[in-house]
Amino acid sequence: MEHVASPRDPDRAAAAVAAKPRPLARVEWVDYAKGICIFFVVMLHVNDLVQERTHAAGWLAHVVAFALPFRMPDFFLIAGLFVSSALRRPWRHYLDRKVIHFFYFYAVWMTLEFVVLDLHHLHALHTGAPGIALTYVRRFADPAGPLWFIHILPVFFVLTRLTRAVPPWLMWLGAVALHSLQIKTGWHVPDQLGARYVYFYSGYVLAPRVFRIAEWSYDRVPAALALLVVWALGNGLVVAAGWSTLRFVSLALGYAGALAVITTAVMLSKLAWTRPLRYLGQHSIVVYLGDVGVSMIVVSLLRPLIADVGTLALVSTVATVVGAVVLWRVAIRTPARLLYERPRRWRLTDDREPPRSPQGSAAGAVDQPITAMM
Repeated sequence: MEHVASPRDPDRAAAAVAAKPRPLARVEWVDYAKGICIFFVVMLHVNDLVQERTHAAGWLAHVVAFALPFRMPDFFLIAGLFVSSALRRPWRHYLDRKVIHFFYFYAVWMTLEFVVLDLHHLHALHTGAPGIALTYVRRFADPAGPLWFIHILPVFFVLTRLTRAVPPWLMWLGAVALHSLQIKTGWHVPDQLGARYVYFYSGYVLAPRVFRIAEWSYDRVPAALALLVVWALGNGLVVAAGWSTLRFVSLALGYAGALAVITTAVMLSKLAWTRPLRYLGQHSIVVYLGDVGVSMIVVSLLRPLIADVGTLALVSTVATVVGAVVLWRVAIRTPARLLYERPRRWRLTDDREPPRSPQGSAAGAVDQPITAMM
């Protein structure tokens, strides 16, 4: 009889599932799921920008609201799926890959955004040099804008490592309790810890079950499609009723939506024409980092050409995704590649895994491309 690892030991259970042979498409769904979510994340940012520029709300706002319950929960759940393999590595390696790696890219992009977007505003407010310096330093503890995602992930990784000895059921209940408190301190770290850690930890401790659900969806497409229709109707009705942010309701919608995205991703992985979505998921962090700057340019260029606010937001979303990828592909061929690749001098470990460029060739003097973050 085949031995099944106990869910009380998530490290062994996840390792057992990862070792089980499966068709390639059943692994590809992870990239597809990230591709779906990053598209909705960019849509949120672009739609907000369009509404700010036009002083009007378009039809795309309803799509943005529909995606709110699952957009980020799915990202964090997927990030937690592969934690168990990293937890078996020494602390030095773990800190290098899960803390220093994120810190480098956060520091680089935060500094860039601070100089380009914030410095002029601070000068306009007649903020002196000490005030500007203090604002900059504070950003390391409390990020502004979309960079909060790569700022909070190291916190989740370290917390999960430090609490390995705690029974998973107890940690999960604690994460649920934090989520139910709906913490609103105004400080990013405790607020996002309370709101998001439950999904990250669930991905870690329930990874074997998530992979089994994905396998079930792969083999039973008609039943999976029927469940997706039921979920879409239910999610839409709850959002329309204004209940999606209620205590425990938001948690249930987060889990249901994350599983719906995974199910959709599994089915899309069976279709050859959906490969661009997988590519988008593989480079989701690249898009996440570049979408703010690119979207400002895109919306400015398209606004005189498209009158309908919703259509403008949708076209701008697609153009922003493409533009962020193009920006990355151009930058990695210039000194600006440091925005996307961490130099080896910023590493704690001595192991030299040869870095790869998008074409698969050795990258030379730099290491750890940002696309390897998750």
